[in-house]
Amino acid sequence: MARDAAQEPKRRNRTLPVADALAGALDPVLKKRGFAGRDIIAHWRAIVPAPFAATTLPDKLSWPRTAPGASHRAEGAVLYLRCAPGQALFVQHEAPAIAAAVNRYFGYVLVSEVRLSAEPFTPGSAARSENPSRPSSAAIARVDAATDKVEDGDLREALRALGLALLGRSKRNRG
Repeated sequence: MARDAAQEPKRRNRTLPVADALAGALDPVLKKRGFAGRDIIAHWRAIVPAPFAATTLPDKLSWPRTAPGASHRAEGAVLYLRCAPGQALFVQHEAPAIAAAVNRYFGYVLVSEVRLSAEPFTPGSAARSENPSRPSSAAIARVDAATDKVEDGDLREALRALGLALLGRSKRNRG
């Protein structure tokens, strides 16, 4: 009986943030890309100056190799950035300022050089439009007719909101 209890996984009787739950899965991937932690990726918008926060993303850190037995110098890594189309020349020109901003944020020389990555730029959380398109009165009437037979008021309102959101989304995708 004691042996079975020792083999059971430890249960946590509390809720965890998704970032903490996924930390174990993401850390090996980040280590392959040269990152010791998630800080540079998670706080990228706070680290770099305003124009680069929306047009660049860190791709990987490449650390210099040291020869065995050589004295270890404090050298920074090469930071490879993914860049939005049309911004590459501007990012290359301002690479020293980006490196300085990263080093200032961390308080030590983390990055000695900034280069552009060949990987495409795919922002995960692009800015959403402030003015979502409003469905027409005919579309609202169709959604209301489809949800009228639902007896539960909360469920009916949730389904109505979902239907209107889907209509607005499909309208934006067509336009």
